[in-house]
Amino acid sequence: MKFLVISDLHAANDKLDLLDSKFKEADAVLFAGDFAECFKPETGKEALERLCAKHESIFSVLGNCDNEDFLEELEEKDICVENSLVFHEGLAFAGSGGGTKFTGKTEFEREEDEILSDLNIASNAAADGDNTLWNRLIIISHNPPVAGTVDSFDGEHHAGSQKFTDFIEKNQPLAVICGHIHEGCGITKLGKTVVINPGPLCEGKYALLEAEKKGDAWEITKSELCSL
Repeated sequence: MKFLVISDLHAANDKLDLLDSKFKEADAVLFAGDFAECFKPETGKEALERLCAKHESIFSVLGNCDNEDFLEELEEKDICVENSLVFHEGLAFAGSGGGTKFTGKTEFEREEDEILSDLNIASNAAADGDNTLWNRLIIISHNPPVAGTVDSFDGEHHAGSQKFTDFIEKNQPLAVICGHIHEGCGITKLGKTVVINPGPLCEGKYALLEAEKKGDAWEITKSELCSL
């Protein structure tokens, strides 16, 4: 499957039109949150409408600049994977929205344990006997783990969640899509898990991801950072 991976639109809706060819090539779109412009949560509505007009298969969570109540809008559009486990074309998707507490001034800031609690649904499914779940699971989280460049804002200091890193290293999902840290655009690995922060789409950054089932297991066959 071919995925268009985007995050941090921040109501720069014209950038969506510049990706029309990529939307057409993708089997699905993975969006890691921040529909709205920072401190202007009301701008998320138009961003959501514009995004949903671009593709029939979108999997998304909220960002820290999105109002928590905006989750209902995502659910109405049937694109929400936050605190959910969604199956599509042999793959599974789970997600967690918002960012870890920092300034306390953005719309949706949470404790690390709150963010991770959204992924309990996947852990419970695996514990109940879904032995192949982790190998075919793609997690979409606005907040990044501590991993390579994807959560670094200056090339040295990290702003991600160590508890999320521990979760990934323990369970080894197929891939993790994140955003939030604009300077953290990058691709890295935690064990077998491919972790992608595509960078902010509001700055023209995005990524491409491809997954293929080979025998009984899924593999990531392509992961590429791109820009408009």
